[in-house]
Amino acid sequence: MLQVTDVNPVAQTLKLGKRPHPVPLDPASWTVLQRCLSHREARPTTNPHVMVTKGTKAGRGPASTAYLSHVLDDCGYRTRMIRGTRLVDLVNAMDPKLVAAAFGMDPEATLIYLADRVDPGRLPAPETP
Repeated sequence: MLQVTDVNPVAQTLKLGKRPHPVPLDPASWTVLQRCLSHREARPTTNPHVMVTKGTKAGRGPASTAYLSHVLDDCGYRTRMIRGTRLVDLVNAMDPKLVAAAFGMDPEATLIYLADRVDPGRLPAPETP
């Protein structure tokens, strides 16, 4: 459902659905979005959505859920795994509550992405011989 007008290239954020604040993108996600927009620009269309397929290029509707669920089949990664990986990076680099607010999640939901991680600042300094 993401539309070109939802992208803020200056702030590198997205307006997603009814979320109260723009969602900031990390550098890897921003690069992927830029590639998608470049691909879209190479095909003449008046469709307002970021992802345009052969079937939606002539209309105004979004790409189907089936298309999106299979777009990554050839590379062997599921969208859920990619989303989880990005959330792990963001939660560990930022405040989990801020990540939860940006992604429209409950703050408790981000805590599972902190599992098995120890903040290096909390570890004792190594002993010197």
